Amino acid sequence: MPASSNSEIPPILPPLSDQTVVYLPHLGLSTLNTDFKEQFGDVKFVCTGGSSTRMSEYAKFFSAMANVPSGGNLCNRTDRFVMFKTGPVLWANHGIGMPSASILLCELFKLLRLACCADVRFIRLGTCGGVDVKPGTVIISNGVVNAAMEKHKFVQWIQGKEVKRDALLDAQLGDDLFDTATEMHLPVDRGLTFCTDDFYEGQMRLDGPFCDYGEEDKLTFMRQLIRIGVKNIEMESTCFAALTHRAKFSAAICCVVLVNRMEKDTMGLKESVGEFEKRPFKIVSQFIMNKLNRSSRKDE
Repeated sequence: MPASSNSEIPPILPPLSDQTVVYLPHLGLSTLNTDFKEQFGDVKFVCTGGSSTRMSEYAKFFSAMANVPSGGNLCNRTDRFVMFKTGPVLWANHGIGMPSASILLCELFKLLRLACCADVRFIRLGTCGGVDVKPGTVIISNGVVNAAMEKHKFVQWIQGKEVKRDALLDAQLGDDLFDTATEMHLPVDRGLTFCTDDFYEGQMRLDGPFCDYGEEDKLTFMRQLIRIGVKNIEMESTCFAALTHRAKFSAAICCVVLVNRMEKDTMGLKESVGEFEKRPFKIVSQFIMNKLNRSSRKDE
């Protein structure tokens, strides 16, 4: 079931009166220092990724590509995250892992609610490990798998109790990104994304400080992932899919493979990843431009 919605953002916050002060502490924004409707009311796309430097560069590239101003970091009152706005597109980094990503997403949801935005699409752009997938290949996720090997579920602990949420992506948005990549002749594939709670043991790496398993154990596990349809591994997808679905946003994940985990665990420091890291941006930015151009023609 897709997580998309064609209506205004649902009231994930209680009704706000003119006297209510709303804080987004990790973004450094509040209703005291920001006119959300004026500054963010036209947002239609939210692009997130782990690295602050990478998201800053993506914003600059898109600004030049779309011929729209970029401006500075909108989160300059805090050092937790960065966020840039290029026309109707927000670019923000979510850091590494689900706890950090959940903080950014929750405060972005509040921001969009305060701005009275509608029909917003979320896209995560990132890097990942491939599971028998060649480095440089972009994976458009068609589903997520949590660390317990459960498909399409995100686990939270609330009041000491386990709570499982549906973690679903928008199939049509994923299809559109895949088609865009194909038209651009970029290496692209689709499959499930395995989301882990840590980088080393949870991903069966052999080069961490702790390692209670061997090479054959790792390969056996990788083959198990292949059998259920997993193409890549990262650390944010179940959280990203669950929260956007719960908030009724259309969402997709577009990540480039940096290393084939069937062959090795980590890229050497001398290996260039610059060109690979640009591929998700190329796909997503072209998709957004296509949407904006179509919308512009309709308005003429």
